[in-house]
Amino acid sequence: MTVPDLSFEVALSPTFHDCDPMHVVWHGNYFKYFEVARCALLQRYDYDYPQMRDSGYIWPVVDARVKYIRPLLYGQALRVRATITEWENRLKIAYEIFDADSGQVLTRAHTIQVAVDAATNEMLYLCPSVLWERLGVQVP
Repeated sequence: MTVPDLSFEVALSPTFHDCDPMHVVWHGNYFKYFEVARCALLQRYDYDYPQMRDSGYIWPVVDARVKYIRPLLYGQALRVRATITEWENRLKIAYEIFDADSGQVLTRAHTIQVAVDAATNEMLYLCPSVLWERLGVQVP
């Protein structure tokens, strides 16, 4: 079975409030940009956060890693790509932030989310089939 393209890109530009006095984006705001890209990616597959909850699962982020390569600056045009790289027993999403003009990679990161049964608050060790169906991948 061919794996579908599990990525999506969003455009954004850091605002004044995201930056320090040198106009460099504060490190904590990178996670906000990843969240914007992650939400857009999940909407692409018709499985955004409200739909996750309505299907009986919550998906907390349990791990997040960032590799800073070059600083993001106030007003800089950026593209953030989110790509689902694992979906069997966890939802791992990789991110790349690019300068929109040069295409240069500025940051790489990933987040890991796990499925938790909303009724029991028990973490699942295999992603629920609803995720597989929405992504269009084969259920094991």
